[in-house]
Amino acid sequence: MAFTDDLRPVADDLWADIVDHPMVDRLGDGSLDTEPFEYWVRQDYVYLVDYARVFAYGGATAPTLDHMGTFAELLHETIDTEMDLHRAYAAEFGIDEAELEATEPSPTTRAYTDFLVRTAATGTFGDLVAALLPCMWGFNETATRLRADGLPDDDRYAEWIRTYSGEEFSELTAWCKDLMDEVAADATGTDRERYRDRFVTSARYEYRFWDAAWRREEWTVGP
Repeated sequence: MAFTDDLRPVADDLWADIVDHPMVDRLGDGSLDTEPFEYWVRQDYVYLVDYARVFAYGGATAPTLDHMGTFAELLHETIDTEMDLHRAYAAEFGIDEAELEATEPSPTTRAYTDFLVRTAATGTFGDLVAALLPCMWGFNETATRLRADGLPDDDRYAEWIRTYSGEEFSELTAWCKDLMDEVAADATGTDRERYRDRFVTSARYEYRFWDAAWRREEWTVGP
């Protein structure tokens, strides 16, 4: 059995929890107030900066030239394309580039990105792939499930669903799942358990990222 097939039962439960979250549910039917989503847009921009760092580590630790090239391409696409698209998307909500750049990471954003970067910096290539996978698989699965119920009238929310359920992102998700299966195929049982732990931790943070936006989480101590 492929490793991602083995992950599927726990992954399905995690994706179902995300889709059932009130923020995601209301995103899907178009009834979501803009304030929590604007919060999400700002925090996701901060997230993308460290997401790009994980791709850089992936390129540095990849075991083959082919994988090295793919991670280098993903780094380039994230910095030079996806972040530009994110700025344009944020502008649809009245959020300018200066506001994005000034965003302070929420406690959840900092915890999630610190986990990803630490895993990439101190773990194996397999650990990195396992920690990275939920961002792609979770977004793709969430958007696909929401799209199955029809697109919302608010085109800004519909655009999010179209983007992450679309062919390009679905192909990226399939690539990452295949890479996870490839890495895990020759791994020891101990390694596979560690990959599962990294995967589940990231997937939990995916849920908490939505929940933090819903609550508009802030630091409760300090200046």
